[in-house]
Amino acid sequence: YEGLEFTDCEIDVANQGRECTFSFEVKKSMIGPILIYYEIDNFHQNHLEYSVSRDDKQLLGSLKQDPLSAANCEPLNKLGNITLNPCGLIANTFFNDIIEFIPSEEQQSAGIEMTEEGIAWQSDLIYKFKQPDGFYYELCDSCNDCDCSAPEWSCKERYQDPKSGECFRYFYPDDNSTQYLYETYDMINPILGVTDEHFAVWMRLAAFANFRKLYGYIEGDVMAGEFLTFSITANWDVKSFKGAKSLVITTTSAFGGKNIELGDGFIGIGVLCLLAGTFFSLKHLIKPRKLADDKYLRYKED
Repeated sequence: YEGLEFTDCEIDVANQGRECTFSFEVKKSMIGPILIYYEIDNFHQNHLEYSVSRDDKQLLGSLKQDPLSAANCEPLNKLGNITLNPCGLIANTFFNDIIEFIPSEEQQSAGIEMTEEGIAWQSDLIYKFKQPDGFYYELCDSCNDCDCSAPEWSCKERYQDPKSGECFRYFYPDDNSTQYLYETYDMINPILGVTDEHFAVWMRLAAFANFRKLYGYIEGDVMAGEFLTFSITANWDVKSFKGAKSLVITTTSAFGGKNIELGDGFIGIGVLCLLAGTFFSLKHLIKPRKLADDKYLRYKED
């Protein structure tokens, strides 16, 4: 939807917030789960300097930083006197386009909606990401009685969950001298912070320059002739590195998703094995090796 020859949702600067709507007609019935990916072209997460630009201890909640981690995070370790938490190139190039599924009336009545939970590896969420040491929050009894003015809270205003409507207040340590993830990216829930699943998905690096990452999934089935409509708020700039970003809607099977490269690889290896087998078969037919021929024996000299 942006880049290459596509300008449907083009932005000129990062965090522009341009809103676009796309509708796709389903040509063939799709049996859930229907996977929603964003695809990035020409972005090298596998570059060595980029791949080490993170502080794993910081992502696990530590507020102390050793010199090596600070050096790895440069030039995005601090902004003046403000510490970035999390620091580094990976965290601070987080994909922050917002993708929303807009169900039709029939889809809405059937309970078809996009889920954005369960998209990250559970092992990553358990062992790689924790909120900063000293962080805590409270679920308020009501949104009218959710004041952040007391010194035990660092929030400037309450946070209201857009789905549940519940209100929270929270405390982040060293908030005056630190810029946390939710302050860098509006789409990040301050209660979740670095444990947000979209962030965990982004932090698992891609091996190639063209890659796709899971944004959500639709559990229900969608029949041929129906439309899938999505609203996208474009914030992530691709123009600066001549890249492209796409929305991919697909399904999976017991053998995984569609992967042309893997199939080509299997075919290529199969062809090589066939050629090798043919060569050795011809050699055996034309010039066979006599079984138990003693001329092939070699003895050690006395």
